[in-house]
Amino acid sequence: MIELGELLHSGAAICRAGVDGRGGLFGGLFLTGLIGSLSHCGGMCGPFVLSQVAARLEAIPLEHMSEMRRLAGAALVPYHLGRATTYAALGALGASFAGILGGAAGFRWLAAGLLVLAALALLALAVPSLKGLAGGGGESLWSARVGRLARPLFANPFGLRGWLLGVALGFIPCGLLYAALAAAAAGGNAIAGAAGMLAFAAGTVPMLVVVGAVGHAAVTHWRGPLLRLAPVLLVLNAGVLGFMAWQLL
Repeated sequence: MIELGELLHSGAAICRAGVDGRGGLFGGLFLTGLIGSLSHCGGMCGPFVLSQVAARLEAIPLEHMSEMRRLAGAALVPYHLGRATTYAALGALGASFAGILGGAAGFRWLAAGLLVLAALALLALAVPSLKGLAGGGGESLWSARVGRLARPLFANPFGLRGWLLGVALGFIPCGLLYAALAAAAAGGNAIAGAAGMLAFAAGTVPMLVVVGAVGHAAVTHWRGPLLRLAPVLLVLNAGVLGFMAWQLL
C-alpha cells in the first residue's frame, strides 16, 4: 500500500512538472478550440454529431422521450471522450518528438517556431481567401479512408462504439487541429502536449453540444454574428501565440 502511494505521488509530481508554467499555452489552446469551433467545427463535424444524435433518439421509445433524455443524447459524451483521446495522444507524440528534435539547447527556438506556425495557421483560418491553406478545402484521400472505417459505428454510437467513433474521427485532417498540434508540440514533453490538446478538445465541445441539441437549422439564426466575430478572435489568439513565441527568443 505504501509503495502504491509512493508511486502515485511520484506520478503526480511528474505530471505537475510537465504542466508547470504552461497555463498560458493551455488557455490559448482552449480558446483556439472554443473560437475555432464557432466557424469551423460546427460546419465540419456538425453532420457527424447530428447523425449520432438521430441514432440515439431513435433508440428511445416515444413514451419514454423527455427533454432531459433529448439533451443527454445531444451531449455525446463517449464521442467527445474519444476525440479527446486521439487529440491527447497526438499532442503527446508531437511534443515528445519536438523535445527530442530540439534538444536541451535548441528547443526554445523550435518551440518559438512551432508557436509562430500555429499563429499563422489561425491567421489563415481567419482570412476567407486563405482558408484553403489551413486544410479547409475538399475531402482528402485520408479523410475518405477514415470515413469508411468509422461509418459502421454510426449505426449504434453508444458506449464503447461511441468512444471508438470519436477516436477514429479525431484523425480527420483539420486546419484548426494542425494549429493546435503545432502549439501543443511547443510544450516539449508528452504530458504538456497531451494536456494542451485536452484543453483544445474541451474548447470544441460546447459548440458541438449546441449543434446536437438544437440542430444546424436553429444554429444558423444566431451563428451569423458569431461568424463575423470569430475571425477577429482568431487573429487575437494568433497574436497571443506570437507573443508567447517572442518571449521565448
